[in-house]
Amino acid sequence: MKALRAITWLSLFGAISLFPGSAWPTNASCGEAPQQLDDWETARPEEVGLDAAALCRITKELAEPDRRNIHAVVVVRHGKLVFEAYAAGDDENWGEPLGNIPHDAATKHDMMSISKSVVSLLFGIAIERKLIAGTDTPVLAFFSEYAVKTPKWDKILLRHLLTMTPGIDWNEDTAWMDPYNTGRAMSEAADPYPYILGREVLYEPDAKWQYNTGATELLGAVLKKATGKPLDQFAKEALFDPLHIEDFEWSVMLNGAPAAGAGLRLRPRDAAKIGQLILNGGTWQGQRIVPKDWVKQSTKPRFDTSWGGMQYGYQWWFGSSRLDGGTMIDWSAAFGLGGQRIFIVPAFDLVVVTTAGLYGDGRQSAFVGSIFDYRVLPAVRDPTPQQ
Repeated sequence: MKALRAITWLSLFGAISLFPGSAWPTNASCGEAPQQLDDWETARPEEVGLDAAALCRITKELAEPDRRNIHAVVVVRHGKLVFEAYAAGDDENWGEPLGNIPHDAATKHDMMSISKSVVSLLFGIAIERKLIAGTDTPVLAFFSEYAVKTPKWDKILLRHLLTMTPGIDWNEDTAWMDPYNTGRAMSEAADPYPYILGREVLYEPDAKWQYNTGATELLGAVLKKATGKPLDQFAKEALFDPLHIEDFEWSVMLNGAPAAGAGLRLRPRDAAKIGQLILNGGTWQGQRIVPKDWVKQSTKPRFDTSWGGMQYGYQWWFGSSRLDGGTMIDWSAAFGLGGQRIFIVPAFDLVVVTTAGLYGDGRQSAFVGSIFDYRVLPAVRDPTPQQ
């Protein structure tokens, strides 16, 4: 069993070379269309209204000796893969050090809490298949085997788990080794579900947003009970196979269940498919995979968070960036510890994915956010947002 991420301060800024030992060939000339290595349709940046020279600054920066430990940047516009840059760097597999990894288009990467957004998509599919009655179903209806005696748990519905507003006693904001970190305690429990269900309810559901990986772990257990399949198997059948995502892993907890909140590993190109799926309203290459209404409902901002002025929906984040000239552009996103991001910008028909090994660096959001805000968005050469 791989140890869950222990948050420590590490020095992640060693000298990094670009594209050493790539398992897949990658275009050496920045600005060309990415190679057709899977079912992505590709194009040159200029063909979709992006400035190749501006994007190529990313490639140059990833090659600099003092660069941050960022491993991949992938850009998709108008449904076409138009830019990708990879760099070697220190990495981990769910907390286990892997050493210096030569990242390329074929390299899987920890998605960390991007896993949560994938779980949300699976929930929509399960509801459409009538395997789950709906988001207003009581959570305890799925956990009759546990004698939950904690008062007020009967008021908590599935939608409260989806929005991280169940109101239970939960704290993931402290250092990982802090004895009061409930995320760590959950990860060390032989069975995490009774640990979560045993937490006291401090607030009325919907009254307070609080980041809660335990809520997502319960959602993963609900999906297994409703579908009759482990989370990773249901994800393969219902989501990954239709998206032609063949190379993935899902790390497990001590009880052997796939870790719904943080265990998924994907290639960055495949993570971009998740973003494009949302941008398409739930379709991929003309095939309906996720109900359109679920995409709309799950990517609707519902609660203000305590994190950087962002909002939260059904396991998705929402924020905005300021363009040159002061215009604000809205985006939705899946976030994962360490610099894992899927940014979705509907007004620009744009998806941006980053992966990084900044697991213990408090500046991770600033580093990957600067690539999105100051490299990719300014590369858009038809900047009038679509209505």
